[in-house]
Amino acid sequence: MTNSGYILEMHNIRKEFPGVLALDDVQLTLKKGEVHVLLGENGAGKSTLMKILSGAYSKDSGEIFIDGSLTEIQSPAHAQELGIGIIYQEFNLNPYLSVAENIFLGREPVYFPGIIHWDRLYREAQSILDSLNVNINAKQKVESLGVAMQQMVEVAKALSLKARILIMDEPTASLSNKEIESLFKTIMHLKQQGVAIVYISHRLVEIFEIGDRVTVLRDGKYIGTKPVSQLTREEMIKMMVNRDLDDQIPKVKAEIGEIVLQVDNLNVNNRLKEISFKLRKGEVLGISGLMGAGRTRLAKTLFGDEIITSGRILIDGREVTLKSPRDAINVGIGLVTEDRKSEGLILDLSVKHNISLPNINKFIKGGVLNFKKENAVADEYIGKLKIRTPSRNQNTIYLSGGNQQKVVLSKWLCSDTKIFIFDEPTRGIDVGAKTEIYQLMNRLTANGAAIIMISSEMPEILGMSDRILVMRDGRIAGELSDSEATQEKLMNLALGEPYEAAV
Repeated sequence: MTNSGYILEMHNIRKEFPGVLALDDVQLTLKKGEVHVLLGENGAGKSTLMKILSGAYSKDSGEIFIDGSLTEIQSPAHAQELGIGIIYQEFNLNPYLSVAENIFLGREPVYFPGIIHWDRLYREAQSILDSLNVNINAKQKVESLGVAMQQMVEVAKALSLKARILIMDEPTASLSNKEIESLFKTIMHLKQQGVAIVYISHRLVEIFEIGDRVTVLRDGKYIGTKPVSQLTREEMIKMMVNRDLDDQIPKVKAEIGEIVLQVDNLNVNNRLKEISFKLRKGEVLGISGLMGAGRTRLAKTLFGDEIITSGRILIDGREVTLKSPRDAINVGIGLVTEDRKSEGLILDLSVKHNISLPNINKFIKGGVLNFKKENAVADEYIGKLKIRTPSRNQNTIYLSGGNQQKVVLSKWLCSDTKIFIFDEPTRGIDVGAKTEIYQLMNRLTANGAAIIMISSEMPEILGMSDRILVMRDGRIAGELSDSEATQEKLMNLALGEPYEAAV
């Protein structure tokens, strides 16, 4: 037991996944009635730390104290019993049930087993909602509520569980300015009631309005904790991104040629707005931005997987219509997806079949599959990309992450692709495999291919890109050349401020 005065202490927390050290000796303390902001880039370890606190993950080592007592959080249910509530970006609500039913789902008051006490259910739910000063009727269906009010239902649900520690993950990501103002009033009300809040946000302007202390994580490591009053915006950004570029990024500049892709005023259902840019032969165009900025949606749109509302796409100066991935493949576009396991590969198929599947017409003649040719092509790319596999017939599920990524690349190389879209190309793979992917990108551009690279890793974006577009809220917030781009400038653009402010 400790006498620290903290409601929560997390010391020396370590968590490792296969091939990835997600948290390394991380610290977090929380005082009753404070808003403690948890800051860090995408992949810094914030969500992993919160999943440990909320019981979704178990820590590998370290200590957690609640009210000064050493505690092992066994499960999400145990975390709730301890007074820990979490509100994720994606709400966990049933839209077809009432607000009250959602608040007490699985814990409804009953007259006796099997018979719900409806009057008490609605009365208790309404009491919690009224305590939050929100205009919500406990009897109305959740589907009738806007995003901001649904979030308040999540808060009410947490309070119904007697939450004393409330984790809010990007709570303003989908809110208007007026809704954010309402949320902040609720947060201040919770503070006055003594609720301790861990607040995760990329919007630094919010931190100065509601935050008391800030803890920064970077690459799974604890960087420091300071009172908000002792930090400037630039100092926060410096804590988040101040590190040298990885020496394992061996960028080789290729000769930049003519325009191969042109996007003019592209709009997609109000989610992508007025997107315009050009991509040239031999170029790596980096696309940076925070989670939810629209980067992956842009990639899928260019791959024919989203319906374009307006605008146009030109390949080699000719306007094209991309209504399906097959249309994109036919004009020479290949997408290395962010989630290779569920979108890039069929894990129960062999390496050979994953390589040949998008190109199956190349191996069929007269309705008959040419196995000899299919085997030869698979062996060719296994050799070219140094795919470590016992044989071409090995199911891809048994390959390492880096080798799975090479299989994804192989199918596009086999497709005569000239425009490669890499969405988080090195996520979840080891340093050696990363270097091999970068070297492959160098070979592609040297041979005249054009690459769009989406990445949340700033060293990767800065190290491999010839130009960088920064996205924010479905728009292009700015463009930087490789010579002028810095981590601070990219972060400022992503957060919504002119990058000169951080210089």
